[in-house]
Amino acid sequence: MTDHAMRITVVENDGAGGMIHYAYQMCSALAAEGADVTLVTSQHYELGTLEHSFEVDARLKLWRNIEPTRTPGTGAAARALAAIGKLVRRAWRGVRFFIEWNRLTRRLIEQRPDIVQFATIRFPFQALFLRRMQRAGLTLTQVCHEWQFREARLPILRSLNDRLARHVYPPFSAIFLHGEANLEAFSAMYPGVERSRLHAILHGDESMLVAAADGGGDSRSRYGLPPDRPVAVFFGGLRPSKGVDDLIEAFALARPQVEASLVVAGYASGVDPDAYRASAGRLGIGPDVVIDARYLPLGEVAPLLRIATVVVLPYRSATASGVLQASYAAGRPVIVTDVGGLPEAVVDGSTGFVVPVSDPDALATALIKMLSDPAEAAEMGMAALAYAHEHYSWQPIAGEILAVSREVSQR
Repeated sequence: MTDHAMRITVVENDGAGGMIHYAYQMCSALAAEGADVTLVTSQHYELGTLEHSFEVDARLKLWRNIEPTRTPGTGAAARALAAIGKLVRRAWRGVRFFIEWNRLTRRLIEQRPDIVQFATIRFPFQALFLRRMQRAGLTLTQVCHEWQFREARLPILRSLNDRLARHVYPPFSAIFLHGEANLEAFSAMYPGVERSRLHAILHGDESMLVAAADGGGDSRSRYGLPPDRPVAVFFGGLRPSKGVDDLIEAFALARPQVEASLVVAGYASGVDPDAYRASAGRLGIGPDVVIDARYLPLGEVAPLLRIATVVVLPYRSATASGVLQASYAAGRPVIVTDVGGLPEAVVDGSTGFVVPVSDPDALATALIKMLSDPAEAAEMGMAALAYAHEHYSWQPIAGEILAVSREVSQR
């Protein structure tokens, strides 16, 4: 700590979901290390009832990033109208986003904090505002959770977005990435960003949020599950890159060898939850699979994790995962695929298992190991909890971010 408390403004556009949960915990840790922290976020900030050791400026007049699920009509005309409505909403949201970032840029230039730290940059045009801030003398850093356009259905759109994103990163004096694998992948994709600006950090544990999200009890009664039946849980956003269909296929392969249930819970975006239900029905496991396609209120997170024998992350593409850290904080082992920084966070055979990506047979084998021996899974969960306490404490992570931030702010 120095005589001057470093003034850090953290910008997170999302007011709900995993990104704001991460931002809340990081800001708390930075404040505990002596920084003067302000979190700028959406007007729909969902963590306002929690204790705060930092200032929150919920000024961004953006749409809710977690919205009620719309049920489209079945006729051709209804589908066409729905498609037109979606395009109109996207266009208007683009205009709103541009307006709000213009206002944000002016305010940050007026306030002149020592560091402005951003999370994922979702649109290439944000580079215009980042360069404007840089030219005004602001020091910009980023915790880069994501840098690829994962959910694009057309490869040409993904390629175009990746090329445009090359203009996003040069204004940052420091970019923090979760783990060495992600740092290497980012450096390979964006060789124009000097290696000296890249810093590998760990993903902090989620114990603070799991404690805050504990509504008591568990979710067995909600889902109609027998009291002693082992349960595999998938938790988080339902998107194409998450590999839920691989998980359902793997569970169907495992089910004849173990009496268990599968719960898939999370907000659906870009996927049809009914397709998951139909798949489970075709595979003969419909009664054993629960699809809860909604955004879970904070108070339901810990009760959901409490019913899990194992938490499964069958991702086809990823960088890091707050769900993994939340599982550890709840004392639950994990099964993850070998993508991004996930393998770095798992002690294979101790805190969970690592399996090849898009390999339902290997995933089924790991599920059978976990679900057929709940006592062993519980021991692995305790090992995961201890591992998280030892390796993923926020205090050294915040200390590293502050040390780099002081260095770049003095250049």
